[in-house]
Amino acid sequence: MSELEIEPAAAATLFGDALGTARAFTTALAEQGEERGLIGPLELPRLWTRHVLNSAIAAPLFTSGSRVGDVGSGSGLPGLVLAIARPDVDWVLIEPMERRIAWLTEQRDALRLENVTILRARAEEWSEGPVLDAVTARAVSALRTLIPITAPMVREGGELILLKGMSAPNEITAAEKAIRKYRLRDVRVEVLGEGLLAESTRVIRAKVR
Repeated sequence: MSELEIEPAAAATLFGDALGTARAFTTALAEQGEERGLIGPLELPRLWTRHVLNSAIAAPLFTSGSRVGDVGSGSGLPGLVLAIARPDVDWVLIEPMERRIAWLTEQRDALRLENVTILRARAEEWSEGPVLDAVTARAVSALRTLIPITAPMVREGGELILLKGMSAPNEITAAEKAIRKYRLRDVRVEVLGEGLLAESTRVIRAKVR
């Protein structure tokens, strides 16, 4: 069995006073994640680098006091990680699968994350209308598929902040029709973590009109 990756030095920079909470979450995910179908069997040697810090690096992009939805929260990447890093933001974790909801709820309670609400639903079932200040997602689906799901959840002037891989620029090109239809503006890719993380994170950001 592979072993959990040694905590990178960047973790202290990204989590600050919340580092202990981030460690507790990462340890729990390492111990239970494969058994509960949350992570694959090869992820432990890169759990911090590829997953936890990859999520946490986006934390400064969110506005204090805002309400943010995380679509397809899964194992809590990025939603729980961002909630740990940004206790001043209210997070709504949206996930349809019961076993993942159970995990998210257990972790929220164990880590005492009072800024987290968990909603068992598909994003398409969101019933509150365009009320969120931002929506994030990580490794859910292509941008052209995500836009029709996420943009209607965001208030006018709010933002999509979507964690993506190397193909992010190509995803924007392929999503031109959806970008026009949902009147997104200032659509761009930002590269986060260069010089700090072993693997930088690409984020697609877009304003909702």
